Amino acid sequence: MISLIGLPGSGKSTVGRQLARRLQLPFVDSDQVIERQLGCSIREYFEREGEARFRDVEEVVLDELTQNFEGVLSTGGGAVLRPNNRAHLHQRSQVIYLNSSPDELYRRLRHEVNRPLLQVADPLSRLRDLHAVRDPLYRETAHFIMETGRPSVATLVGMIITQLELAGLLPLN
Repeated sequence: MISLIGLPGSGKSTVGRQLARRLQLPFVDSDQVIERQLGCSIREYFEREGEARFRDVEEVVLDELTQNFEGVLSTGGGAVLRPNNRAHLHQRSQVIYLNSSPDELYRRLRHEVNRPLLQVADPLSRLRDLHAVRDPLYRETAHFIMETGRPSVATLVGMIITQLELAGLLPLN
């Protein structure tokens, strides 16, 4: 199993879908699994029940996925906040941290309305705060760190595959 972690907007779902396609593996986005279980959007659940209740649901879903799924997993940006999630991801999968700068993320996300943590007066400042708190947790959890910078999705997927091949985790093509 390959898991992608990183801040909201770092490309986990987009890169994950392409990576799964290239490796001919199934793809799952943990946020979509959570939304199916909740019967509503994460944003609605967040507003109604609060972040702590959402993180409880996320922890259960990630535990199940990391035990029972073989493929490429895209996680929510805050998945690493819970120690159990970090441990399960690191022990049960190859974790790739898609590292993006807060400024780069702001350029990508500034018009999005479906990300609950960014619905604030100063989203760039919020992204900087999130990065400061979560970057050490992403690094602790990851086996590989990929700087997203400017490469295209296809280039980034190629770089990930190369890293996995060099680590002996995929057959060399």
